[in-house]
Amino acid sequence: VSERSIHRDISDLRNFLISTNNSAEIIYDDKSNSYVLVNEDNQKLNNSEILAVCKILLDSRAFLKDEMITIINKLMRQCIPIENYTKVSKLVENEKFHYMELCHKKSFINNIWEIGEAVQNQLKIEVEYKRMDKKVVKRVIQPVGIMFSEYYFYLLGHIEKYFANKDDIFPTIYRFDRIESYKILDEHFPVIYKNRFEEGEFRKRVQFMTGGRLKKITFKYTGTSLEAVLDKIPTAQILEQNDKYSVISAEVFGNGIDRWILSQGKDIELLN
Repeated sequence: VSERSIHRDISDLRNFLISTNNSAEIIYDDKSNSYVLVNEDNQKLNNSEILAVCKILLDSRAFLKDEMITIINKLMRQCIPIENYTKVSKLVENEKFHYMELCHKKSFINNIWEIGEAVQNQLKIEVEYKRMDKKVVKRVIQPVGIMFSEYYFYLLGHIEKYFANKDDIFPTIYRFDRIESYKILDEHFPVIYKNRFEEGEFRKRVQFMTGGRLKKITFKYTGTSLEAVLDKIPTAQILEQNDKYSVISAEVFGNGIDRWILSQGKDIELLN
């Protein structure tokens, strides 16, 4: 074949690897005067990384046991060299065996993707939701995000009707396992870019995924682990600090922060 045909074939192979999101690459090796297929191992998770991810997943208790075990087994088979599979598997074997499901015993892993697409495509959702008082209510919401926090997945959305405060720009929080049923409607809702919901900014201000409003608090901390407080509240800023106490200001969303402050006992004194 002609040299041009070879170059064209090599180009087709390179395009194929790119289109399949493959980490392999075809390069020209001057030493051997030939084209070589190189697989970049650093594109895959190593043993330490996959072990860490498995540990985080198991601690999250986010799914039913059979779902969690399936996900972890898939991760280990796809992301680590086959010769190391047994080594990593043994390090999580005990936790897999003793894994405890949450009390709701509900499977909603497939719903996460469907609702995520509704968020992406700005489609309204009709949900039947079981509240804390066991009453089931029906709502049409404008979904704006999905988040995970302390064992549970949450859907965040603006209620189209029954607004307690129509001027409230913050979404209502729905726990996935309490959604009795849902229907994605063929009806779009507009999103103004400057007012769009940002999960990252919301997460910095939310505590325990409880409802409420955005507020600013100031408190005095006299405990021994200031670092733990700053890690717990990402928006925290130190206003004053000495050997005895620190005065901290933070912007937080919802009433969950009140529970956390109470759990700290005499180490925290709320100033404002």
